Amino acid sequence: MVAQTARTEFAQALKAVATERGLDVDVILDTIKQAIIAAYKRDARDRGEEVEELVYEVELDPVSGEAKIFSFEEGKEKKKKDITPPGFGRIAAQTAKQVIHQKIREAEKDAVLGEFSDRMGSLVSGMILRFDGPNVRIDLGRTEALMPAEERIPNERLSLSQRLTFLLKNIVEGPRGKDVILSRSDPEFVKRLFSREVPELSNGSIEVKEIVREAGVRTKIAVVSSQSGVDPVGSCVGQKGVRVQAVTNELGGERVDIIPWTDNIKDLIKSALAPAEIDSITITKTTATAKVTVPEDQLSIAIGKDGQNVRLASKLVGVKIDVVSSGKSSDKLDQGKKEVKKS
Repeated sequence: MVAQTARTEFAQALKAVATERGLDVDVILDTIKQAIIAAYKRDARDRGEEVEELVYEVELDPVSGEAKIFSFEEGKEKKKKDITPPGFGRIAAQTAKQVIHQKIREAEKDAVLGEFSDRMGSLVSGMILRFDGPNVRIDLGRTEALMPAEERIPNERLSLSQRLTFLLKNIVEGPRGKDVILSRSDPEFVKRLFSREVPELSNGSIEVKEIVREAGVRTKIAVVSSQSGVDPVGSCVGQKGVRVQAVTNELGGERVDIIPWTDNIKDLIKSALAPAEIDSITITKTTATAKVTVPEDQLSIAIGKDGQNVRLASKLVGVKIDVVSSGKSSDKLDQGKKEVKKS
């Protein structure tokens, strides 16, 4: 009666794993056989036996789970010798159980990874689980993900159990199997945040033509409308700035410049260097450079802190921008001086 129960349990477990997890029974049985051989070799080495010169084969009953192990010399006529040691049934059963559980875990992980691969490039919510040096492990609920150091916002402080939004960037093969890679530094992350906040972006009436970013500091995003009457910049900013504020809050206060896209490169440069005033722009197509002349008091604004504004503007427009001073003050400054004199 006990033996019948054991037989039923093995067969049922095998069938359940194959059916519910979508695995081939023969694949599971073959994996169990290889694991049994590995277990036998390990025990034989511990007993001081030589195991490398022989070939091993396992006969595994798919109903009872009973296993026998045979050895023979490779290249010679197969004269199998039953070398099943006493009490080996218990070891084989334990090995089979471990393999079945491992296959269940692998199948579940593959199913989850398959689900996430279909959502590549979308936003996901997760909780910070632990820190692996500069890398961060994130709990996504059904699986654990990785945010590598280069995908973090450099100046962002993170804490355990903190819940954040991430970009589902990739699935890569790592030392411990496949890893779901998340990002908060990728420019696509900002783009997806805007898509979440701006219905006109998600329904296609507004398009992001270009986006450049220095994560944690500043992003420039150029948008265009494909529908008449729709203001692309105004839609992204939102009433009283509510939409862009939601994005900057998620980014920890990172500055976001939203500019209207145009095929007129000079107009695009003017918008990209805003809020600086521009006197003149000279384009040299052969070297893909633009010489931009600005009033003296606008020079630092156009260049930005550590050259950040002009650097991002260059990336956005696709030409190298050289900003020089005209040596004169801006109209705004001149106007201010006139008003002071009048008073």
